[in-house]
Amino acid sequence: MPPAQSTHPTLSDRLLAHTDRFLRVALSQYVTNGLTVTLGLVVIMLLVFESAGLAGASSAALGVMVTSMPDVPAPRRRKFMQMLPAPLLGLPLFMLVQLVRADALLLGVVIVAGTFLAVMVMAWGKRGGPITFALLFSMLFSMAAPPPASLEMIAEHGGWFALGAGLYLLWGVLTTHWLNNRFRTQMLAECLHSFAQILRTQAQRFAPHADPQAQSHALLAKMLEQQATFADTLQTTRDMVLESPTTPARTRLAAMLLGLLEARDHQLACDLDLDTLLQHPGSSATLPALQQVLNTTAQQLEALSLSLLLGRGAQSIAPIANLRAALAGVLPLRPEAQPVPEPLAVGTPDPGALLHNIADRIGHINDEAVHLAALARGDASPELAAVRTQWQLFVSPTRWAWAPLLGQLGWRAPTLRYALRATLAVATGYVVSLHLPWVSHNYWILTTIVVVMRGNLAQTLQRRDARVAGTLLGCVLVMALLATHPGARTLFLVIALSMGLAHAFALRRYLFTCIFATLAGLLQAHLLLVGVAPTFAIFERLGDTLLGAALAWLFSYVLPAWERSQLPGLVRRSLQAQLQHAKLALELGEPAQASDLPWRLARREAYDSLSALTLATQRSLAEPDGVRPPLAPLEAVQARSYQLLAQLTAIKSLLLLRRSQLDMAVATPALQAAARQIDRELAASAPPEPANTQDTITAAQAFQPRPEPIAVDDLTPWLLRRLGLATAMARELQQAAHLAQQRKVAA
Repeated sequence: MPPAQSTHPTLSDRLLAHTDRFLRVALSQYVTNGLTVTLGLVVIMLLVFESAGLAGASSAALGVMVTSMPDVPAPRRRKFMQMLPAPLLGLPLFMLVQLVRADALLLGVVIVAGTFLAVMVMAWGKRGGPITFALLFSMLFSMAAPPPASLEMIAEHGGWFALGAGLYLLWGVLTTHWLNNRFRTQMLAECLHSFAQILRTQAQRFAPHADPQAQSHALLAKMLEQQATFADTLQTTRDMVLESPTTPARTRLAAMLLGLLEARDHQLACDLDLDTLLQHPGSSATLPALQQVLNTTAQQLEALSLSLLLGRGAQSIAPIANLRAALAGVLPLRPEAQPVPEPLAVGTPDPGALLHNIADRIGHINDEAVHLAALARGDASPELAAVRTQWQLFVSPTRWAWAPLLGQLGWRAPTLRYALRATLAVATGYVVSLHLPWVSHNYWILTTIVVVMRGNLAQTLQRRDARVAGTLLGCVLVMALLATHPGARTLFLVIALSMGLAHAFALRRYLFTCIFATLAGLLQAHLLLVGVAPTFAIFERLGDTLLGAALAWLFSYVLPAWERSQLPGLVRRSLQAQLQHAKLALELGEPAQASDLPWRLARREAYDSLSALTLATQRSLAEPDGVRPPLAPLEAVQARSYQLLAQLTAIKSLLLLRRSQLDMAVATPALQAAARQIDRELAASAPPEPANTQDTITAAQAFQPRPEPIAVDDLTPWLLRRLGLATAMARELQQAAHLAQQRKVAA
């Protein structure tokens, strides 16, 4: 057993931790993607500059910038259609603004209408977000250019815009194909590291605490937050890694991803019975050793993820140590056969049995980690027959269907309200910019409004502060750069590098994105104003930024879509997902014919729905007290959902892996009764009624003393215990959900 680590890290430890964080950012898919954006922008701008001069290159650069916004790591088959809407819709908006540029009224109408249409693209979720900002920037940066002298000039600038967009569209598709394997590896490495952080949080649960109940609540909240982040990262990784796993390298990565999902299920089950053990003094000598195994496994997974990022060869990747022997060395001896021991409480086995059970789950996590490293080293062969033929079931849809937009046209729909808020804010900002006492740059005020204002107040407040700080720093950098009177090629290089860095940090550190986006945006506007001899006034820019940020913040309270109006739907979705997962988890088919694919898909939806509920609850914390939903029942729904998932996952694992150790004459009717009971309770629209006693499965039934001895390898009592706890948890989940929805209706 590895020695326990000191709680006070040394200077060397801190330096290693900083180096590790730096490498993980520098070698991530975000930075790689940002560098491809930089390279594409430099190459295209220089090519156009050499053939068409500064004016043509400036318009082409805007086309590249607009097209690059939806250029994020994505599967090859969807990349073209993911990027195409940005230039296809952005070019008409760019030219329309140029056409009405000289008429302040018509320009305002175009900007206001274009803002509403652009924000409505948010109805398509994560795919629609980059398109929205691409369309907005097409209009706003077109305002930065001087009014065109003729229709021919408008057509000429539109042609250069289209050329830059077309060239970058080709560049984005080519680089996606070229870097596809690298992106797969980087995304998988990020998931491994994220899961390792979850294991470290899980390990903290094994330590004794002065206030166990408060600490358990805090760690569960932290775990739910980490699981929500992990679920979001995981879906993006699925889309990439599970796409066409046909080559040996892709198959290996896909097998590692599925192994990671198995490890997550075992981690989820680690919480089962832990509270009981923490309250029993006889477990205090063993739990720290189990905690150390979790921490060691997490550390080795972090090392594996870093090896993948560094691109080490298969045999250069260190294997992960098998810690089964270390676990066995700290556990109390298990007798070969005995009557079921006297329970600690009704329906609870003795602490020795619980310790062996938890240690077995931790051992399974370590087993999966060992297998992951073996797959990465090429020491194990992947088995992916089902995934090779049905991988489309695991990935997100790629079609641009009308259904998401139609679903957001109701008056209470959050996207429609967001679009109306943004439109009103932009309209106000435009009118105010025409009457300011200083020489305002109205496009900069409007740009600040659209990048600060988000669909919810929490993100708006976060971006408001980052936007102001980033603009101030960016303005200082621009002023310092322009003071050196750089040439066009130097400006192209700085713009390209800034765009790439802004792109790279958009999902990591928004402050950095604001700094680099300010630098790129102001220099791009500087180039568009070629021939007008522009001057740069830092205080005017800062004034525009403060005004735009203030308007975005104020209009966040206009037609709000508070989280309390969205949470009842998320609670219902989570209950439905839990119900479907329970049906498939308790389903008993023939072992040779049963496929666990439907259960895996239901499990994914259960995780995703719980993640959405957790994130919405966290966002509500930034809202005013008067509209904030009651947190206690929402937290109870999340906790019970998490615990029900753990119980059902443990049951499904028994059925898939240990069926030969079950007495099916007892297990089959118990599974059927539990399925009926959970269905009745989760599907109820009112608080659950007392259950039919014939269908009631209790945890006490599993460990009641019996006259005959039970063999150690008979897992039927454990199955019955899990069924009893799962049905009880389903009842508590429905009660918490009903209370949460009832109180939100009253609010």
